[in-house]
Amino acid sequence: MSATVSFKVPTPHGTGDVSVSYTRVGRGEPLVLLHGIGHHLQAWDPVVDIVATEREVIAVDLPGFGASPGLPDGLAYDLPTTNSVLGALFEALELDRPHVAGNSLGGLLALELGREKRVRSVTAFSPAGFWTEAERRYAFTVLRTMRGVARRLPEPLVRQLSRSAAGRTALTSTIYARPGRRSPDAVVAETLALVTAGGFEATLRAGTTVRFTDDLAGLPVTVAWGTQDRLLVRRQGIRAKQLIPHARLIRLPGCGHVPMNDDPALVARVMLDGSR
Repeated sequence: MSATVSFKVPTPHGTGDVSVSYTRVGRGEPLVLLHGIGHHLQAWDPVVDIVATEREVIAVDLPGFGASPGLPDGLAYDLPTTNSVLGALFEALELDRPHVAGNSLGGLLALELGREKRVRSVTAFSPAGFWTEAERRYAFTVLRTMRGVARRLPEPLVRQLSRSAAGRTALTSTIYARPGRRSPDAVVAETLALVTAGGFEATLRAGTTVRFTDDLAGLPVTVAWGTQDRLLVRRQGIRAKQLIPHARLIRLPGCGHVPMNDDPALVARVMLDGSR
């Protein structure tokens, strides 16, 4: 069951209120999970119960995604703002430098939190920010196309398509290598989350010039990439390793861009190993 926490952040117009939806389960050292653009915290559902046997798992809907409202007027959906908001979230939830894992946009945010020394370890699954300009344009075009298609599909049709493996493949094969494994309800929910993601376009605009270039010296870092990632191709993982030489670079055989559903046991093991 998700909960909501509200806290105040500075804005150009004074103090603004931010509310974030999250789930919190398990016991052990805290591990915060950050989803990708257009997704929601339920992206982590296939791995949460496994990881929660050894960690206190806090899965978050980023502001403007899932059940979390958008940012207050005057705040941009850029990396400095989002990481400042996440730092305030950590304080509101009484998390002192938690471990953090993220996927795609969430992976980039996790790395940025590591650069700012707000976390004690980073595990990034197919993180954004290690692209060439051509690769970035391709990824952004695919993401906008996915959202455009989702917005044009009537909800009853989405529900009908989700009932078959072929339909789930049509809806989600861009992000999953094994879309037939995703449950019908989950496919419907994440399709609707993509449609209603108020922070989607502003986040893409803010990402146009983003590159990650810090080596995160002194911080445990794991970068994992699915061999079947069709959105951010796996050679970007090699670049990440070159920029962060001490990072563990993990290959996820048979996994797509959002690997948690494709191989939950493997992804959970990478997260647990990366957060020791």
